[in-house]
Amino acid sequence: MEEFRDDDIESVLYIGREVSVYKIPPLKKNEGHRAQEWGDLGSPLWKGRLRIIERSSGAMIQFEDATTGDLFAKADYDPAKPCVEAVLDSSRYFVVRVEDNGKRAYIGMGFLERTDSFDFNVTLQDYTKRWKARMNPPDAATDSPSPHVPAGPKKDYSLKEGQTFSISIPGRAKANNITSTNLLGSSTSTNSTSLGGGLGFPLLPPPPSAPKKW
Repeated sequence: MEEFRDDDIESVLYIGREVSVYKIPPLKKNEGHRAQEWGDLGSPLWKGRLRIIERSSGAMIQFEDATTGDLFAKADYDPAKPCVEAVLDSSRYFVVRVEDNGKRAYIGMGFLERTDSFDFNVTLQDYTKRWKARMNPPDAATDSPSPHVPAGPKKDYSLKEGQTFSISIPGRAKANNITSTNLLGSSTSTNSTSLGGGLGFPLLPPPPSAPKKW
């Protein structure tokens, strides 16, 4: 991880008001860390505050004196190689890899309340998400659909000269229900019966003529 520069803009992501630091035994092969193996948890090696600080060059976990602000230990937080590991037997304790002038050491860390450890975890997860988004920005050319999708060729449904179409009327025999219309608007009927028979009811005779008045 890059070194912090003095001109970096600093953003405090998290403050743990009271954390305890413990000296931990070497990790057993193929086993995780357990807080119960650290001895008396009520007698920590150090007590103070913890801050997670983000700058343009990266993030850092700092253990500081709660009164003077003097630095006790620090750890560069690289999401690709996390320096924080949860223990197996508690949600309040963690193991942190700290660095000092190129030297590395592992210390145990514990929170007084579970809510503090939960907020600590969430802060690191949120930072990791932002870091991954920054390392892998979306490709606008492939990931973002174009709002202007070209339409396909339009189909011509108009009748050409000399073409006809058929209309079928339900309830009538096939031989009696087809009418052909050409493009000019004239129509020819293929009915084999008279208009009256084709419609299914007889035509009424014309009314009698009224008597003439002289």
